[in-house]
Amino acid sequence: MDKDWLDSFREKLDKHYAWPSLYVFKFIVPKGKEDELKSFFPAHEIAERSSAQGNYTSFTIQMMCPSSESVINVYQRVSNIEGIIAL
Repeated sequence: MDKDWLDSFREKLDKHYAWPSLYVFKFIVPKGKEDELKSFFPAHEIAERSSAQGNYTSFTIQMMCPSSESVINVYQRVSNIEGIIAL
C-alpha cells in the first residue's frame, strides 16, 4: 500500500471515528478463499453471502478497533489473500 494513500486513509479514519470504535469491514473474495479470510477473524461474527453464480462471497465483519492503526493493520494483513477486494 502506498504511503500517501495510507496517510490519507488514516487521516479520514481519525476524522470520522472516536477511538476505540466499532468498525465495519467489507470484503469480497473468490470462491475457495473464504476460510483464508475467516482465519483472520476467529473471534468475530461474520456475515457472508455468495454471489448469484457462486464465484464470489461477500463478508461483513464488525470489529471493535482501538485506533486507526489497527484498522489499517487488518487491511494490510488480509491484502495477501489472492483476489480479495476490500470495500
